[in-house]
Amino acid sequence: MRHFLSLKDFTADDLWPVLNRAKDLKATRRRGHRLSTLSGCVFAMLFEKPSTRTRVSFEVGIKELGGDVVFLSAQEVGLGKREAVKDVARTLSRYVYGVIIRTFDQAHLVEFAEYSSVPVVNALTDMFHPCQALSDVFTIWERFPILEDVRVGFIGDGNNVLHSLMFASAIFGFSLRVFTPRNHRPSPVVMRDAEAIGVKNWGRKTISLVDSLEGLGALDVVYTDVWVSMGQESQHDRKIKDFKGFQLTSDVVKRLGSPLVMHCLPAHRGEEIADDVIDGPNSIVFDQAENRLHVQKALLEWLWG
Repeated sequence: MRHFLSLKDFTADDLWPVLNRAKDLKATRRRGHRLSTLSGCVFAMLFEKPSTRTRVSFEVGIKELGGDVVFLSAQEVGLGKREAVKDVARTLSRYVYGVIIRTFDQAHLVEFAEYSSVPVVNALTDMFHPCQALSDVFTIWERFPILEDVRVGFIGDGNNVLHSLMFASAIFGFSLRVFTPRNHRPSPVVMRDAEAIGVKNWGRKTISLVDSLEGLGALDVVYTDVWVSMGQESQHDRKIKDFKGFQLTSDVVKRLGSPLVMHCLPAHRGEEIADDVIDGPNSIVFDQAENRLHVQKALLEWLWG
């Protein structure tokens, strides 16, 4: 039995079958074909945070593979509050074939997986967002078949999306330049672990940190995300001030050599990204959003296959 809690737990050899299967599933769906690889399987989706893309892509993906879903909100479960995490894990394991969790605390997710007798998927925590990052790798790979030659830049906060992208960089070999104010850098523990994986896999550190947008250099892909993540609303004014000068504008895109533009959504238009960039010719943001469906279907097959 496998869980999918963090990309750190896997190698490229583990994950390439998922990406290749996602390519097949995307083509199959466009031909209008339906599959039944999860027929008879019911999954629990335990979401303590709001969601659009993650919830819909998982629900649609499970149903398109012949399975079904039971959705549980924070009010219905309350991990570690209304009921002990390990008790919820052991109970749901008796009912469903797998659990997809979107929660705040990574430790709650890890504890849940420890006591679960069915596979558990991290659909987002405050620390990691591995489903997003794996889908992002797939989106980049569609356009750049040799990932280790790709130059990716991330402009924004040292958040859960960036943490997972850092592990993706170390696993698949693409270079990742992180542009963020010094006081908003990613976790030093994640940085250390990702650097070690990069050196082990590729003989080099695949990640570099930059404190400003001066001297950007050319990129193949530029990625941004919200400056104020869910649960950080009280920090809004301070973060807007701290990130002044880090907005992804059309001028910045030109200075980067007109790379493809990515954003995991939802976007705060006019803050981290300008309207004419997210809606512009370089944007692959909505291809990126679509690919969540295909990659997560492949992930579900891989975990329960």
